[in-house]
Amino acid sequence: MKKFLSKLSIPHVFIFLSGIILFCSILTYIIPSGKYERSTKIYNHIEQTVIVSGSYKEIPKHFSVKGLILGANVEGKASPTSLLGLFSSIPKGMNQAASLIFFIFIIGAVFNLIQHTGTVNVFVYKLLKKFRKSPAVLTFILYTAFALAATFLGMGAEFIPLIPILLMLSKEMGYDRLFGVSILLIPEGIGWSTAITNPFTVQIAQQIAELPIGSGMGLRVIMFLVCFVLGFAFLMLYGKKVKKDKLKSIMPDDEFILEQEFSPNDTSFTKRHLWIAFTSLVLFGLILYAVQTMGWGLIEMTGGFFTVGLITILISGMSGEESMQAFIKGLQIMIVPALIVGFARGIQVVLQESLVIDTILFNAASLLQEMPKMVAVEGMYFFQTFLNFFIPSASGQAMVSMPLMVPLADLLGITRQTAVLAFTSGDGFSNMIIPTNGVLMAILGIAVVPFEKWFKFVLPLFIILSIIAAIFLSVAVAIEY
Repeated sequence: MKKFLSKLSIPHVFIFLSGIILFCSILTYIIPSGKYERSTKIYNHIEQTVIVSGSYKEIPKHFSVKGLILGANVEGKASPTSLLGLFSSIPKGMNQAASLIFFIFIIGAVFNLIQHTGTVNVFVYKLLKKFRKSPAVLTFILYTAFALAATFLGMGAEFIPLIPILLMLSKEMGYDRLFGVSILLIPEGIGWSTAITNPFTVQIAQQIAELPIGSGMGLRVIMFLVCFVLGFAFLMLYGKKVKKDKLKSIMPDDEFILEQEFSPNDTSFTKRHLWIAFTSLVLFGLILYAVQTMGWGLIEMTGGFFTVGLITILISGMSGEESMQAFIKGLQIMIVPALIVGFARGIQVVLQESLVIDTILFNAASLLQEMPKMVAVEGMYFFQTFLNFFIPSASGQAMVSMPLMVPLADLLGITRQTAVLAFTSGDGFSNMIIPTNGVLMAILGIAVVPFEKWFKFVLPLFIILSIIAAIFLSVAVAIEY
């Protein structure tokens, strides 16, 4: 494994994702097309589209020269990806992910406004001064906060603005760039996957499975604690190794240079810094509260961050010209991370338009039906992990797979709660390694961490966590969870 990882080399992220789109486009000529019927149901006052179990029908493919080049819509038939469809999948992906792309642009711009005022530097310096002799304590505090926010509230993308701060902290504590980004990505991945009350995964899945919301929490709490400890130990062991010898870093040639304005220094603390920090934290808290209680999505959150930026400008006393220069610079920093999201979504576009995702679902469900339930539950977990590559949206994946997994679990004698656990685990842990996860790729882009370096670093932890998930699923079957 180490030999393979040491030789692993992935081209630029745009070339890499384009290659995956091309590969998936070729698959649309090989994998049969098919479609399930879908119906709408009301879950928690929200209309959602779900698959009708047992309604799958294979759809013949249409092949023609025109279809190969420009694409062709023939009634009653599916069309594999054409050359035009291949090249237009990325702009279509951009269009479908527009709200997330704009969200990434705005939070980058707003964070740069706050950074420009010197507020971040002042507080980071004081934080480092307090914990300079105990960096493990500071890391544990941050790690715990991110893990709890993810497992209880389903937070992830909301923390993107903190990446520059975490990089600053990592550099000043003597670690590398990968350690800085991992302070967020590891606990967020573990918290999201164990999903004690994650409203975007376990709650949606339980609604579809017709289970009480929040039920089965005990086993998920135990799973969270086990994975939490393993993840923190993995992070600190790596940090200790890097701190002792920089050549042991996954990125030994990285000079870890941050822009001068992103380096903490002992600048004078003013009331303006205090008010900017206070109002930003209060508004950030209100945005998160609205997400959890008022159903806010990315568009509303983006509007909330606009407000944070405007208030920062007013409190700081910046001129219009100065504030817009800082705002535009923040947008420029986010160009690559934002575009990565659109490229990643293009993979989903080619598979959806050629109607092959439902075929994958149908064949997986048919295969699992033939297995003993102890083996089938691991198959369900593997399938959810596999499906997450093609449908990285947690709620979207729940709408697609849970209507099939629920009756399948009933047929196999597996409890629906266990099917939910297989879904949350499969959806979650794989988010740490799949390049179709737009948020992951955006964070790595902001942190300037190549995907292959991150993959090499996190793969051993992913394997460990997957084994832990498989063990918990076996326990769930044994105790009829």
